[in-house]
Amino acid sequence: MGKSDSSQNKKSSGKHVGNFRKKNFSKPRAQGNAAPVAKQPSNPDLVRLNKYVSNSGVCSRRDADIYISAGSVTVNGKTITEMGYKVKLTDEVKFDGRLLNPVKKEYVLLNKPKDFTTTVRDTRGRRNVSGLISNASKTPLLPVDKMDKEATGLLLFTNDGDLTKRLKSPKNGLRKIYHVVLNKDLRSADMKKIQEGITLEEKPVRVQEISFIENAPKREVGIEIYSTKNKIVERIFEHLDYEVVKIDRVSYAGLTKKDLPRGHWRYLTDQEIVNLGMLK
Repeated sequence: MGKSDSSQNKKSSGKHVGNFRKKNFSKPRAQGNAAPVAKQPSNPDLVRLNKYVSNSGVCSRRDADIYISAGSVTVNGKTITEMGYKVKLTDEVKFDGRLLNPVKKEYVLLNKPKDFTTTVRDTRGRRNVSGLISNASKTPLLPVDKMDKEATGLLLFTNDGDLTKRLKSPKNGLRKIYHVVLNKDLRSADMKKIQEGITLEEKPVRVQEISFIENAPKREVGIEIYSTKNKIVERIFEHLDYEVVKIDRVSYAGLTKKDLPRGHWRYLTDQEIVNLGMLK
């Protein structure tokens, strides 16, 4: 159990914008027996401006150089166009007037196995999903939502608070697909009731699609739902006197389990991050 091949999981740095050639500068000739100039030690409190901008999630570091040269970045109210300029983490850096946060935003997708909790703090000593992605980032990553200990499937982790808020909002229309195994065959009449809409706690619950799993017993169904309510799938079937024996989230906001074995994780691609960012 561990992460997927790191060489395949690293996120790309983004598309290259523009074509720039490096300038060739002639080195000054040494005069006499002048001693070589000692290299200044690096300052851990300083970071290159392009890295600061990139870590803030605006763009890749290469593209940041282009935006800096175009005058889109200010430091403490002053426009900076110098390549290689370094800033302090306490400096006020803005991109087109928007204040930046230098903490790099990261996104990790886990195929959660059974018997792992998703709670941030577990005082009962149970195995937690955070241990499965411990090598994914140097900064704490939190799951976007919760899953039962017995549930399996896709679970997204990030330190992007704004994205987490959008994904958890009932208004964003987040698409989720589950493979559900019931304790008995699902009756056609009950499937029709679910398709037409179930009322739970005096509120209607809409299911986009429900169908039997091909070449499987009638107690196995696939269900597509956009609701963000806790344990909503289990509650739908319990309302009709069924027990959910197994539940596996096979799709989450367009993300799938393709090439992601159970218990393994991967970084999201740049395009996947863009797609999630388009959710309101």
